[in-house]
Amino acid sequence: MVRAGEVYKGLPGDIAAARRLAGELLDRLGSAGTPAPADAVANLQLVVSELVTNAVKYATGPCGVDLRVLGDAVEVSVWDTSEQPVAEMGPDPGRVGRHGLEIVTMICGGFDVTATPTGKRITARVPFRRP
Repeated sequence: MVRAGEVYKGLPGDIAAARRLAGELLDRLGSAGTPAPADAVANLQLVVSELVTNAVKYATGPCGVDLRVLGDAVEVSVWDTSEQPVAEMGPDPGRVGRHGLEIVTMICGGFDVTATPTGKRITARVPFRRP
């Protein structure tokens, strides 16, 4: 199983670092003879970016990203130290910002939230279609 993970301090620069981690995971697949379609790379990096942005923005403290390739999808799991519930807002074309979970739902078909002893974990699966 191909996987990658990293723990971050919860700083704005961590968002770009998490996107790079996702890109590197798919680069490793490509090096192993299974190149990722461009849309899979873009979608994975977008989902990771949205979830880590929420962790950095709404939780004070560290956060982490765990990525696993599971057959036809990449499982993205992001944890943070906030016990604040996650609430997806309904579509609103007039709203500026706060569309992150809406984007994750559109790409992944949904997500799961699990309470942890120190916060929460959000897990989603990004479809990965091999050419």
